[in-house]
Amino acid sequence: MGVRATSAGAPRVLSLDTLVRMERGRTASGQGASRRLTVPEGMQAPLGCDAVAMPARLGPLLMPRLPRVGCVYADSTHWWWLVPSDSDVALEWPSPAHYATGALVPASPSLPGLIHTPDGKLPYTPPIPLYLALCRVTGTPPAWSRPISA
Repeated sequence: MGVRATSAGAPRVLSLDTLVRMERGRTASGQGASRRLTVPEGMQAPLGCDAVAMPARLGPLLMPRLPRVGCVYADSTHWWWLVPSDSDVALEWPSPAHYATGALVPASPSLPGLIHTPDGKLPYTPPIPLYLALCRVTGTPPAWSRPISA
């Protein structure tokens, strides 16, 4: 499925993926004074970066439940976990988590500090294990295991 767009008279087909990325970019850029978490020097983020924020009290509970922990940032109230871009597609992150497209954090006096760096060159925490661990510690069943009503 695609949408036709014209640029200088030549029609161009935009895929659904392209339209979703354009909307996410538009939404992320309209967030005012938000700032982006940066990937540490020497690391690569070939899949782009988003972040999942959760209350700081949950962070220590999640660390031992994960097979791999990527870059984690923290401030006094939240821990931020870097995940590949679009890790919210088809996932309903449980409350009180907040999904931050583009790894943009709300305006604050300072950016959260880096508290964990993984071995290797990739900054990501795998999103599915993070999602399942977060569901576990919050007592929220994963979206795919909830009953469906007619």
